[in-house]
Amino acid sequence: MSAPSLLPSAHADSFARDHLPPPHEWPVLRLEPPYVYPPRCNAAEVLLDRAVADGDGDRVAIVSPDGAGGWREVTYAALQRDADAIAHVLVADGVRPGTRVLLRGYNGPRLAAAWFAVLKAGAIAVTTMPMLRAVELAVVMRKARVSHALTDARLADELETAVHAVNAERGAHAPPVAMLSWGGDHPADLDARMTMHDAPFTAVATSQDDVCLIAFTSGTTGEPKGCLHFHRDVLIMCDGFAKQVLRIGRDDRCIGTPPLAFTFGLGGLLCFPMAVRGSTVLVEKVTPEQLLGAIAATRATITCTAPTFYRHMGIVLQQRPGAFDTSSLRQSVSAGEALPDATRTLWRETTGVEMLDGIGATELIHIFIAASGADVRAGAIGRAVPGYEVAILDDALAPVPAGTVGRLAVRGPTGCRYLADDRQRAYVQRGWNLTGDAAVMDADGYVYFKARTDDLIISSGYNIGAPEVEAAVLAHEAVAECAVVGVPDEERGQAVKAFVVLRPGYDPSDALVRALQDHVKATIAPYKYPRLVAFVAALPKTDTGKLQRYRLREDA
Repeated sequence: MSAPSLLPSAHADSFARDHLPPPHEWPVLRLEPPYVYPPRCNAAEVLLDRAVADGDGDRVAIVSPDGAGGWREVTYAALQRDADAIAHVLVADGVRPGTRVLLRGYNGPRLAAAWFAVLKAGAIAVTTMPMLRAVELAVVMRKARVSHALTDARLADELETAVHAVNAERGAHAPPVAMLSWGGDHPADLDARMTMHDAPFTAVATSQDDVCLIAFTSGTTGEPKGCLHFHRDVLIMCDGFAKQVLRIGRDDRCIGTPPLAFTFGLGGLLCFPMAVRGSTVLVEKVTPEQLLGAIAATRATITCTAPTFYRHMGIVLQQRPGAFDTSSLRQSVSAGEALPDATRTLWRETTGVEMLDGIGATELIHIFIAASGADVRAGAIGRAVPGYEVAILDDALAPVPAGTVGRLAVRGPTGCRYLADDRQRAYVQRGWNLTGDAAVMDADGYVYFKARTDDLIISSGYNIGAPEVEAAVLAHEAVAECAVVGVPDEERGQAVKAFVVLRPGYDPSDALVRALQDHVKATIAPYKYPRLVAFVAALPKTDTGKLQRYRLREDA
């Protein structure tokens, strides 16, 4: 593999470029049409400023709750004005091209404007999940060498604690982290500062391969890793999955649950609709009933959330037929976890919409395997998004025959670049991004997910994928949610254990355990059935909706 050739940077602060992985640890990058961009390219200018310049300033960009039970609309022009004002505030506070700015907030217009402002200023957005606590925020701030932080006032306490800790460590030899909040009543807060700036802000002419985003992995295990993404990567996810598989258009309106701090949410709920001059509905944390109500009220056309959330919405629709109007929906994107066929079927039966399953990674910014419409094949995730190449490899990184379980590997126009992290060498090998998934590919290039490689259960010599057992359990009428793990067993090495959340109207019992076990035996190979079943009130998840199976293994 040839060493990556980087264009001259527009960054005055070279921290991000200085801490890219060494060239020999990069994955192969395939930058062919339509993934070709001008040398100078700012993603915020492309997605936001051009919309206004082209005469679309009066189009609705964002719909959000108005706080009084209704909805308010933010146009492209209004979003641009807010982003420009925030950019002016940042520059006045010493933000330079290349500076890392931490963002902490709930999904909403202000967070979206702040994200665009950071990019327009040529700085780097360090996005963080609303649920992170001070100790976790401090880790992110240290790793990314954050100099500024913008936050929703309701989330300021934990961030302020982290800022104090980091500033104390830095001492007098380094500038302290500067913090501003919005939505509060402090006289020096961001809202007040924004009113002092009404002039347009010209986006910095960054290089297409200047870093604009440090997205930290959601941390289901271990210390989170910072993934460095270029301006062109933001555009690639729009020109790839969004336009070529999802086929998003100008009349689409997106809605969903993933935080904008999660690249699934950043793409699906902000960048994708902006790339086609569509609109998005940004809501804070919602229940399945509330999201269904928002779909009906805003006439959303595309949903983005995790399989578990779709399942709960499907159960609500099943139990309350006619209570929610979902007729506006034309696409539903599922990602973040394996999509069980039972959930896909339930959603299709209750909404008439065929689920679009996808697999992606923070390391590659968004979805790289998916299928929609007539291309959907039962049990499969889909095929490689155009521009990406997918392979199933053995432990020696040699291709395995079709139908054989192996390690999922991918390469294309985006790829893993960890921020100063030795784990780069494990994720990228021989030019491939190794996602940590076990999968099978058929002769037509369709990929069938089996498990995360650390979620494979080896019992009596058999390899058992936890998601396959979960899907079988979920097909039982009594089950609302299920997570499966392997637990130590003297006789078998590991035994399959299922943690089950029951639907309303069902109670735990030995008889129900036997019924679930018999159901699994009749659905998949009998040796895969859960020998242990525990009924629980809820399953542990990250705030992106991913199951934390490691916590269940620890408890077991």
